Amino acid sequence: MILNIFLSILTVSLISLIGIASFIINKKNMEMTLIFLVSFSAGSLLGDCFIHILPEIIKKINFGLAPALLILCGILLFFILEKFIFWRHCHVPTSSGHPHPIVLMNLVGDGLHNFIDGMVIAGSYLLNTHIGLTTTIAIIFHEIPQEIGDFGVLIYGGFTKKKALFFNFLSSLTAFLGAGFVLILKDSYQDFSTLIMAFTVGGFIYIAGVDLLPELKKETELNKSLLQMVSFILGMGIMVFFVYME
Repeated sequence: MILNIFLSILTVSLISLIGIASFIINKKNMEMTLIFLVSFSAGSLLGDCFIHILPEIIKKINFGLAPALLILCGILLFFILEKFIFWRHCHVPTSSGHPHPIVLMNLVGDGLHNFIDGMVIAGSYLLNTHIGLTTTIAIIFHEIPQEIGDFGVLIYGGFTKKKALFFNFLSSLTAFLGAGFVLILKDSYQDFSTLIMAFTVGGFIYIAGVDLLPELKKETELNKSLLQMVSFILGMGIMVFFVYME
């Protein structure tokens, strides 16, 4: 189990290096890629919540006040991250027309976000390997556009490409600390991992509903909007597919 957690977090951390792709792929192709990835990410996050995690929580414990409050806490925490730490969970490259907060705040916020990712991955594997795999996949598809956006913030803030890649990767390593935190506390409270995943549901719902879907609504071209819809459905579809892979 610990090996699975380590490999999953390492894979997610390496996604932080994908920001360099924004300099390899031309702007038009990058925009089309992000349309697909953001839509797919929203579908996969919501699909993982409602198709895998919530049914597993209900199976493990009675769905009462505690998991309900933790789902709300997950939503609240990401709201606090964006509202008071001034870090926007953004998936649009930074530009003069789309500015971001100062670089330091972005790195702090991204580090906290990655810490939570580590908690989520560890907690999901503690439930079972299947939930761990599907949750890791949902996080990976979400991290690709996210890390491209974060890389753009650092470049826009004056970092060189090498420095931006280094600090982006460094902030991603806080995921290991999050996983360690969960592994240390896993035996301290009954159903700890299940409650962590209830918190995860809230975070995923917030990211998909507050950050991703509003970005998709900004697109008005019919062809791109249809691509978004297909990608969104495919994101949910892959989570349905994994049901039959158990």
